[in-house]
Amino acid sequence: MVHFSRKYSLDKFQKMIQEMYGLPDDRLFSLWDLLSNQERFTMRALKGIRKGNIKKLKANLLISLSWLLAVANRLHINTEDATWKRFPAKCSYCGKNPCQCKVIKSSKKAKFFRDITVRPGTLAGFQKMFRSIYPPESRSLFEAGVHLAEEMGELSETVHCFLGEHQKKQFGQIETELADYISCLFGVANSAKIDVAKELEKFYWKNCHDCHKLPCECNFTTVAKFKS
Repeated sequence: MVHFSRKYSLDKFQKMIQEMYGLPDDRLFSLWDLLSNQERFTMRALKGIRKGNIKKLKANLLISLSWLLAVANRLHINTEDATWKRFPAKCSYCGKNPCQCKVIKSSKKAKFFRDITVRPGTLAGFQKMFRSIYPPESRSLFEAGVHLAEEMGELSETVHCFLGEHQKKQFGQIETELADYISCLFGVANSAKIDVAKELEKFYWKNCHDCHKLPCECNFTTVAKFKS
């Protein structure tokens, strides 16, 4: 049996997703299917914002993160490393903590030093880091949701481009967009006051959150009809 602990790192959670879903993902889902499901639950989370339903937002946000990690597993991308590379406790563009992009309005991306000693060791630590970089008080939950939708679109576009041309540069862009999606997912969670690690611990208390089997025994039809 596997279960999520709020003390887990993002990397350990990704490995847990592989343990639970790797087998059915490989047998039942193409990369397009994985990406489509990530998009589906991302949009359902955003619907929760539109309807003011935090419960709906929370559940679908957690599921969208799980599908994101399934995409990363299929592509053999370490999401935690990609996220730290993109956001080393600083805004990826202005290089400040908290972000000063609205003040600086620079036309060039800043160069900055990565201090490995402040790298978060847990998933909860990454959420705290993003709260520091992008304070939720600086924008509304609706604005954070729009940003998440933008990043979902950019990730999808990047994956499509890579699979069409298979260029190394394009693969690197997928890693960047994965990290951007992670930052925006935590941005939405921070704006909605959702403790992602705490909720994942309740969500994944016994293997798959739906069938509770290891590996997951949900079939393609079950997943297609799943609503939260």
